[in-house]
Amino acid sequence: MSKRSLIIIALVAILGLAAGLALFWRTDAPVGGAQGQANVGGPFELVDQDGRTVDQSILEGRWSVVFFGFTYCPDICPSTLQSVAAAQDQLGPRGADLQTVFISVDPERDTPEQLKTYLSLDAFPDGVIGLTGTPAQIEQVAKSYYVYYRKSGEGPDYTIDHSTAAYLMDPQGRFNRVLAYGMSPDEMARLIRTAMQEG
Repeated sequence: MSKRSLIIIALVAILGLAAGLALFWRTDAPVGGAQGQANVGGPFELVDQDGRTVDQSILEGRWSVVFFGFTYCPDICPSTLQSVAAAQDQLGPRGADLQTVFISVDPERDTPEQLKTYLSLDAFPDGVIGLTGTPAQIEQVAKSYYVYYRKSGEGPDYTIDHSTAAYLMDPQGRFNRVLAYGMSPDEMARLIRTAMQEG
């Protein structure tokens, strides 16, 4: 990996961490109650990997890990999805109560067909939902989750610099906590299990 790529990854990680810290004081503490509800997430209308129009109601009824990325991402996105899959396995039977929602920040290339092919990899969470949309739709949902993203480079091999944190949402579709990039599957499973137990 080039020095420039390492610098970009480090900067994106720092931006993601800063965004997470701006939302609340501790990443392992749920928001709500005395601290108030963090204003993360909100209404959206996107298209899933099967070409169906969906909205924020897909977050209702189950716990959800929401992650923003793109299918041409060389390292951050696949490693995060693999960590979520490993954490879900560690949850045992409670893993059935968790779904993963992958929202593309690269609508130019990430068609529903591309998402379906990418997310079918065995290393990724079972049943992961891939979402894409128009640039305006992606901009709206990214803003509601305080996600940074920016196209970098020209031509067909461009990349996307983007925030690296994932978001745990409760079965009512409300934000619960940030799952920081680089967190081990053990730690991620512990935080998700704690959130589930606290309701």
